[in-house]
Formats: sequence, C-alpha cells, structure tokens
Amino acid sequence: MKKKRPTPVSEVLTVPHEDRRTLSNVPDPDRIRAKADRRGFREGKIADSPADAAYVEKLRQLSTRYVAEFDIRVIPARGRKRKGKGIKGRTADVSPTGMLASVEAAPYDLQVGDVVRLRFRVPGGAMPEGYEAAVDTQARVVREFTRERDGITQRMVAFEFAKPLTDYFQRRRWGFSVYMASGMMFVAVAFVMLMRAESIIFFKYDYVLHLYSLIAAAFLLSRYLFGALYRNVPINPSYTPGVSIIIPCFNEEKWIHRTILSCINQDYPVDKLEVIVVDDHSTDASAKRIREVIERVHQEAERFTTRDRLQMYVLEKNGGKREALVQGVKMAKHDLVVFVDSDSFLEPTAIRHLVQPFQDPRMGGVAGRTDVENKFTNSITKLQTVRYYIAFRIMKAAESWFDCVTCLSGPLACYRKKLILKHADAWLNQKFLGQPATFGDDRSMTNYILRTHRTGYQDSAICSTIVPSTMGVFLKQQIRWKRSWLRESLRACTFIWRKEPFMALFFLIGLIVPIAAPIIVLYNLVYVPAVYRLFPTTFLMGLLLMALLMSLAHLLFRRSKLWIFGLVFCVFYEFVLLWQMPVAWVTFWKSTWGTRETPQDIEARQRREARKRRKQNADTGLPT
Repeated sequence: MKKKRPTPVSEVLTVPHEDRRTLSNVPDPDRIRAKADRRGFREGKIADSPADAAYVEKLRQLSTRYVAEFDIRVIPARGRKRKGKGIKGRTADVSPTGMLASVEAAPYDLQVGDVVRLRFRVPGGAMPEGYEAAVDTQARVVREFTRERDGITQRMVAFEFAKPLTDYFQRRRWGFSVYMASGMMFVAVAFVMLMRAESIIFFKYDYVLHLYSLIAAAFLLSRYLFGALYRNVPINPSYTPGVSIIIPCFNEEKWIHRTILSCINQDYPVDKLEVIVVDDHSTDASAKRIREVIERVHQEAERFTTRDRLQMYVLEKNGGKREALVQGVKMAKHDLVVFVDSDSFLEPTAIRHLVQPFQDPRMGGVAGRTDVENKFTNSITKLQTVRYYIAFRIMKAAESWFDCVTCLSGPLACYRKKLILKHADAWLNQKFLGQPATFGDDRSMTNYILRTHRTGYQDSAICSTIVPSTMGVFLKQQIRWKRSWLRESLRACTFIWRKEPFMALFFLIGLIVPIAAPIIVLYNLVYVPAVYRLFPTTFLMGLLLMALLMSLAHLLFRRSKLWIFGLVFCVFYEFVLLWQMPVAWVTFWKSTWGTRETPQDIEARQRREARKRRKQNADTGLPT
C-alpha cells in the first residue's frame, strides 16, 4: 500500500504590497528621486545623520502597505451612536495610516472628505507582529472608485486613519503591555531570587541539586541583565564599506525570488553592494526561478547597474552549503561578505545597520536579528517566534556585550572576506570523530573567527525566515541543532578561556546547564516524588518563573499577543525537546542533515536501503 504524503501546510505570511518599482528602496545615484519621505533623500542627499535615518525608517514603516483581506464596518459619523449600524466592507490592503476596502452599496453615499468610524479586527499575519487586535477609530474618505474583479464590479474606498495605528495602539494597548510586562518581570525576578535564597539555606541537605539551581538561575538572570544593557552600534552615515551578499541555494524555488529581491533592494549605495546567488546543483526549478528574478531586476533603470551587481553561479555537482558559500566568497569583490539563507528576507535597512560594528578593526563577524516570517501559520511557528526573539534579542545581545557572540546565525551574518578565505579549506574539510561536518556551518565558522577576532550582534539589522511548520521537520531541525551545538561548543572550549574571564565562565556554565538538565529534571520530577513522596512544587515553580521571564521579555519588546507562547514553549521544551539532548550526546558525530538530502544523507539513505534489501533477501532465501 502506497504511503500517503502529508498535506502541505499553507503558510500565513505578512505580504507587503508590491511597489511598481522593483528597486524601490535603493538610493538613486542620479538623485532623480529626491523626496525625503520616500527613500531618505533630502535636497538630493542621502539622510546624513542618525536622526534622519531614524526619521526615514519611521516613514517607511508607516507607509508600507500590506495585502490583507478581512471584514470591516464603516459607520458614518452621524450614525455612529446606532449600535450595529453601518456598511460592511472587506479590505484589499492596509497600512498603519490607512486602508483600501471594497464596500457594499448603502442608502447613503460615501464621498471624498467624509469622516467615518471604522471598526475591524486585524488578524494575525495581515500586518507585522503587534498589530493583531480590534480597532475602533475615526477615518476620512480620501478616494473612491470602482474596479472589476472576477467579473464583479467592486466599489473601492480609500480611508485615511485619524491617527496612525502605531499611535492608536500605543495609547490603547502597547503602553499597557510595556507597564504590565515591566512590573511582572520585576516580580518574577524577585521570586526567583527568593527561591534561590532558599537554596542557600537548604544547601547542606542536597548540595548538588541546590548548586545546580543557583548556577542555572544566576546564568539565566545574568543573560537577561546583559541583554537589557545591550545597545546597537548607531549608524555612521559616512561609513558604507563595500558588501557582497552571498545566497547559497538548494531546492528553494518557493522562496528564492523573495530572498534575492530583498537583498538587492537595499537602502545602500549602488556602487558598494553586490549580490551573488550560488545554486548548489538544485534538483527542482530553483535555477530557473533565479534566472527569472535576475532578468526582472536587470530590466530596472540602468542607473542602478544591476547587471554588474547581481549574478548567479551554478555548481557542477551538489557540494553542500559550505562549498556554495566559499565559491560565492571567491567571486566577491568587496571586503565584507554577508551570508543570507535562501529562505530568509532582509529588511531594506538591514545591510546599512549590519556593517556598523566593523568600524572596529578587531571585529571579525556580526550577526543580525532573525525574526520568524511565517509566525501566524500555526502553534508550532508561534512557539518558535517567541524562542527566536529571545535567542537573539536577549541571548546574543548578552554575548555581544562581551564582543563574543558564539554563533553568527546563518539567516543573516557578515564577515571579513579575508577571514573566510583564511579558514576556507579547514571549514570545507572539517571532520569530527572521522565524520564530515555537514551542518552547523554558522557555529563552525564563528569558532574560526572567534579564535582571533571579536564577534558582535546588531539588533537593528533585521531579517525574517521561514521556520518549520510541521512537527516532524521541526524535531529533525532541533536534533540537528543540538548535535552541532554540542560539537562546536566542545571545539570552542579549546580557546574560549582566552577571552574575557566573565564571558568564558558564562560560556562554560551555558554548556554544562543544558547537558545536565535531563538528569536534574528526572531527579526532581520522577525520583523525588517516587522515593520521598514529595510533590516537586519548588522545582515546578522555578520552571514557571523562568518561562514567565521569557514570555514577559517578548511582551515588553514586541508588545504582541504571542507572548503567551513563551510559556507554552518552555513546557514543550521540558517534556519534548529536552529529551533530544541525551540523543545528541550519543549521536553528535552524525553528519546527516535530516530535512534535506546532502551527499551524506544520500549515502545514509542508500545504506538503509541496502540493509533493507539484504534483510528481505535473507527472509526469502535469496542470495544477499
């Protein structure tokens, strides 16, 4: 019986409305576009101060429209007191400053200039995270027209909100979220410290357990402390070094076009930025899709010189992600190279922010922040949304305080080209316990860089990525990450002690705590109740408080309703993901990818098939 394939998950994405210009964010070298509220130009110049850059970025966020369809109700000002009255409508697109909607016929006309009241609920995924909530606000009709859609004449009305949704939510919800999260975090930290005081009092009765509790609490609280102290390196308008973006691609025909466009459509001088797409001999239509996108970009105005700045290279055979990246670096003409995964999408100012820490000549690599793009697809992606944000904004930010980020993550990371070339051969031929290292590319290269240079994190350099939306793929990804984390952490132990002493201690504790965690959980949740007949109240309370810290930190910074999934993730981690750690202990030398077929995966699959054939032949009496 043929095994049925699982139904593909329909991803829920926030989709910006396409601009009529492919390169709408690129600074115009001929200064034909000179409006300050469009692309950062003021009197023909690029925004020339950090304040100007922040102003232009705010205008960009306010003016970005998103393709979205959800129900609205339009209530004329004169009838707003009549509950339930009004015109039904459905949006076509929405921005923080207004919306375009199709409206039903009504006994009264909507004319340009009319003031109305709009009531609607922004669904998750229609706009960026934080906007998913009910809205009841005044608006003004600014345009009215008709259009044909699927043979039906639609009456379209454009509304301008009386105040941007950013201001509306700041007064109605966001401000409350900040105060609530701050207050509850203070209470949670106080409770954690009180519980650890209890560990000191009862230390002599079980010194191993209480020592672990004290170390784990101190480790996590210190990370939140240094994460809170972290600050971005501000933009220096005169610092725009040459940058080459390398995109390795293997069987990513679904997302690669969006990745390429986000990389070439950057607010960065055209003579300082190039994009190189390296196809790792894909077996799907990725190469064709790449060529189509490149041709589309080349049709843009000649003044953007895209024919010299956007190119592709196809490997003769599948060599793996590292081979693709190294080939791209060899082709790069600039001194800084940026690695971007083929399912990751850059914000228009990502590169401008990402390069700023390299004003320090000792800086060897910098990671940007990675958000989840498909966060509203299902519960699995929502769990990862909170986890990703805390991993970057708190954990990497804390490491960046010491210029010692231990993983420059694959979705967006920048390196000095000379350092990549220096370590290219060792990186390509890396083995661990005799097995080729085919994953953990980002951690592996970070270790090479960190031996001699600083590594940093720039929270204002933002990209988003597609995360697994099915449980099977997610669990395979997590076990792969744990294996690479364990392998590369052991490598880092050989040199990390030369770094700043507190950071070295920080790192070693961060290695020991997760490895010992399964034993501690078994002791508290199984051994203690079974032997001593005691309910593990203190241990569970500690887990709850740590989970609450994660959730509240997400609420504080993101002001999103997804914060509750931080609590859910911690429970899921304790009862599911934690138990992948013992598996990683005994299989961390494995080189198979799990979620895509690398040469090692193909070899492993062939070995399994050969064993299966031998077993079948043995059962049937045929020669093996």
